[in-house]
Amino acid sequence: MWPFLDLNLLMLVYFMLYSYFSSAVPSPLYSTSCHLQGQFHLNGMHKAGDVVLGGLFEIHFFSVFPDLSFTSEPQQPTCHGFDVIGFRAAQTMAFAIDEINRNSNLLPNVTLGYGLYDNCVKLGIGFRAALSLASGREKQFILDDTCVGTPPVIGIVGDSSSTRSIAISTVLGLYRVPMVSYFATCSCLSDQQKFPSFFRTIPSDAFQVRAMIQILRRFGWTWTGLLVSDDDYGLHAARSFQSDLAQSGGGCLAYLEVLPWGNDPSELRRIVDMMRKSTARVVIVFAHESHMINLMDEVVRQNVTGLQWMASEAWTAAVVLQTPQFMPYLGGTLGIAIRRGEIPGFRDFLLQIRPDLHHNNNSYGNNMVNQFWEYTFQCRFAPPPAGWVEAGGALCTGQEDLEIVETEFLDISNLRPEYNVYKAVYALVYALDGMLQCEPGRGPFSGHSCGNLQRLEPWQLVNYLQNINFTTPFGDQVSFDENGDALPIYDIMNWLWLPDGRTKVQNVGEVKESAKGEELTLDEDKIFWNFDSEQPPQSVCSESCPPGTRMARKKGEPECCFDCVPCSEGKISNKTDSMECTSCPEDFWSSPQRDHCVAKKTEFLSYHEPLGICLTTASLLGTFICAVVLGIFIYHRSTPMVRTNNSELSFLLLVSLKLCFLCSLLFIGRPRLWTCQLRHAVFGISFVLCVSCILVKTMVVLAVFKASKPGGGASLKWLGVLQQRGTVLLLTSVQAAICTAWLVSSSPAPHKNTQYHNDKIVYECVVGSTIGFGVLLGYIGLLAILSFLLAFLARNLPDNFNEAKLITFSMLIFCAVWVAFVPAYVNSPGKFADAVEVFAILASSFGILVALFGPKCYIILLRPERNTKKAIMGRGIDS
Repeated sequence: MWPFLDLNLLMLVYFMLYSYFSSAVPSPLYSTSCHLQGQFHLNGMHKAGDVVLGGLFEIHFFSVFPDLSFTSEPQQPTCHGFDVIGFRAAQTMAFAIDEINRNSNLLPNVTLGYGLYDNCVKLGIGFRAALSLASGREKQFILDDTCVGTPPVIGIVGDSSSTRSIAISTVLGLYRVPMVSYFATCSCLSDQQKFPSFFRTIPSDAFQVRAMIQILRRFGWTWTGLLVSDDDYGLHAARSFQSDLAQSGGGCLAYLEVLPWGNDPSELRRIVDMMRKSTARVVIVFAHESHMINLMDEVVRQNVTGLQWMASEAWTAAVVLQTPQFMPYLGGTLGIAIRRGEIPGFRDFLLQIRPDLHHNNNSYGNNMVNQFWEYTFQCRFAPPPAGWVEAGGALCTGQEDLEIVETEFLDISNLRPEYNVYKAVYALVYALDGMLQCEPGRGPFSGHSCGNLQRLEPWQLVNYLQNINFTTPFGDQVSFDENGDALPIYDIMNWLWLPDGRTKVQNVGEVKESAKGEELTLDEDKIFWNFDSEQPPQSVCSESCPPGTRMARKKGEPECCFDCVPCSEGKISNKTDSMECTSCPEDFWSSPQRDHCVAKKTEFLSYHEPLGICLTTASLLGTFICAVVLGIFIYHRSTPMVRTNNSELSFLLLVSLKLCFLCSLLFIGRPRLWTCQLRHAVFGISFVLCVSCILVKTMVVLAVFKASKPGGGASLKWLGVLQQRGTVLLLTSVQAAICTAWLVSSSPAPHKNTQYHNDKIVYECVVGSTIGFGVLLGYIGLLAILSFLLAFLARNLPDNFNEAKLITFSMLIFCAVWVAFVPAYVNSPGKFADAVEVFAILASSFGILVALFGPKCYIILLRPERNTKKAIMGRGIDS
């Protein structure tokens, strides 16, 4: 593909060939002596002046080259399809020069001329025209056979194509001839190393691409198709678009296709078929009008509807596409358009155009105007043209009236490329004016010298072009950056399809460069959407992932194609299209929707839950019963039932049972440091006090029995009141010492346990030292077993009311409860471990209370006749 050839080499070859065929003796570019050979007639328009500016324009849509057999003189190529808009752009340059010549403040005493050529949309013709302008070899200003005439052009306005601009400026750049393009947008032309004298009044495609990406992001279009022309304009735009899209992270390309040159039905059929099958609803096209016409013919044939088109500046204003045939498909198109401007007095200038009746189309005169006249009035000048325009009908008189003809030539309401031409001419003129106003000794050149009109060199103008800064009558500032690019600004256009079938291209916003970066201004309410919903379409490969999910790339597909995977437990995503789920803080957990963190539920044995209420009630009930029993015993303390069963130990036992019931309350409620430290200490001491009392009572029963036997009186001596108190105190002190050592060495402490449930915080008391807890329980168990064994031995002693039986039964209950407690406690998580321990405390306490004091209270309250010494001693029972 020729756009990838070494253009420097290609252009040098062109230049060498041109030099060879145009002159008998090779000469420098600005030779003043030559002998013309094999003249190549160019379609142009000229005006003499002290300084001449060149211009390259598309006046015809296409050209036909004859076959080259080289057996006869090669025939001239013919251009076909007159382009009225291209001709109006050329007239804009003529108008600007005429306006400047009438302006006494700009280039005073200097008359500007111009040489304008038609490139016929062909590189070869455009290149030949540019070299003719630069060398001054093909003009009507030849004075004599030595070809000495006015100086060649000092600068060229053009070309309209990026490819032709690359080729032409590559060669002209070698001689530093300035070239200011009004329509070439390829970002590659911003390289001042390759194109040192190239400038342009249209923004680079790099800016246009960024503007399009901003529009895509504005409407959330992340899945788009890209079509480009097979030339420097399209291919560079494609590379820039892919690069910027990847950097912005704003989307992906569903496909990238290069539109063929000419009408290739099979290739166009393949491209349109792929567009129809793709899920991308937005299609971006960087191509020329000719490409779009061929493409849309195939789109219509396959009836591919429901697409949102985005147009580059090359076809945004293409009237040829705004037809009833195409508008059902292209209606609603959003396009990037060249900045619209106003040129005062331009329409009056256009109305003054008249053909040159003294020159026919084969001459070097203003044949371009003659061709326009033939096309507009469908006539022809005599003699017939040599092929430039295929016109028929009547002969042209040159007096026809333009105002009575319907032509878009006179419609200056939407001047866009023309406005850029206008600015390009003024840029060259301001640069020249600045150079001519230079004060000797203060110039920018060697020795602070200045340039002058008599010894003017085009390269001198490049220095001034780099520094121009002026404002047009329309109010736009014109200057060039270090790359030769103009201040970037584009209009955003929308193709409106009216109900009556008419079309309208309306301005809906703009995008421009500012100190803040690219600024996009868009009036969305004005945009016409060519869809039933009258809303912007959705164009995504995958629907957005809602909060609570994350994006997971689909293997082998672009990054815009993904699955939405729910966040795992404990992680959340609180925004759309999250790449990752974030973990919640330690005390928080993910909500059921996984879109925000919520405080974890706290779990402990609470006073407010049913289980806690039941246990609290049981604890208080037990305490109350103990208080009632204690009151009964105190009230009946003088009765035999109370006195004979060691009333002091009974009172102490009831107090210890009350402590056992009350200590269970320390296990209920949110664990605190003091409750964790007290609960087991109070529990251990209370139960040891209780069991110690029972043990001493059992020992007293055995001592009494032995004392009743001959020689057994000494046993009571060791179990007097003081000894009983001392024994209970000693046994309880041992437990107190165990608790103290435990608390000092490894104290129990509150702990937030998250191991049982991920979404809950279980507040519990860690025992600190398992050994300490085991010794505490073991000591209680040891005393309980000892009490049980002694009571079991004394269970059958001869006595009507043998307390040893009651102690045996109570200790049996006590031991059974705590033996069952151990495995239940170990296997119960969180608050249920506390509940098991509380239940064991209450069950064992109730067991002792009921077993020991139930029968006694029964006799005291319900069978007082048995509450006598005789009855208790078994000597008789009152009826």
